[in-house]
Amino acid sequence: MRVAIGGAGNVGRSIAAELVENGHEVLLIDKDPREIKADTLPEVEWLLADACELSSLEEAGLDTCDVAIAATGDDKVNLVMSLLAKTEFGVPRTVARVNHPKNEWLFNEDWGVDVSVSTPRLMSALVEEAVTVGDLVRLLTFHEGATNLVEMTLPSSSPTVGARIGDLTWPGDVVLVAIIRDGHARPPDKDGSLEAGDELLFVTAQDFEHQLAEMLAPRDGSINVSKTPTPRVQAV
Repeated sequence: MRVAIGGAGNVGRSIAAELVENGHEVLLIDKDPREIKADTLPEVEWLLADACELSSLEEAGLDTCDVAIAATGDDKVNLVMSLLAKTEFGVPRTVARVNHPKNEWLFNEDWGVDVSVSTPRLMSALVEEAVTVGDLVRLLTFHEGATNLVEMTLPSSSPTVGARIGDLTWPGDVVLVAIIRDGHARPPDKDGSLEAGDELLFVTAQDFEHQLAEMLAPRDGSINVSKTPTPRVQAV
């Protein structure tokens, strides 16, 4: 797979290194000569150019790329590169880095973005997931906002502790996809049981989150679902 990455800073170079290690062909583009560090990644093709310029992307051969990644520290640049990659060069898949949460709403198909990655939102969700017990935390919102990946660390007071998984009836379309116990992820076993401290991962429509939270950790009629804004992703 051929991948073009706009932005050769720490983020862009890290992505490139991972892709090269996995056997992909990578082109790094940056307009700052100080970021062109070919000796650090000799397997990568480097181009000193502006990823927002049509002529630069033509020179880069963007039309031969399977994926374009806009990974600069400037949201405007990432949006323009994504739009040009999609509309002018027909790149099948575009991924864009979101630097400022207030700009997240722009990173959609209208700007040629197939997948957006918001580091601040992702960090917020992961921190909350790490410190909360008994709260349902949204980790990811999938494309179109219809389905979420949510997590709960099961409190000892949960009525589901000790229950056989196969006997539990989850609300609506809720699906238990994994259990993390003692630091290890495992698929749910219908003959197994839930234990206090289990980290449960669910895929669910947002409409059923409150029912799920009430089932796992009832709180005298008050249902606690994290309101932390979460990153949006689209399946590749």
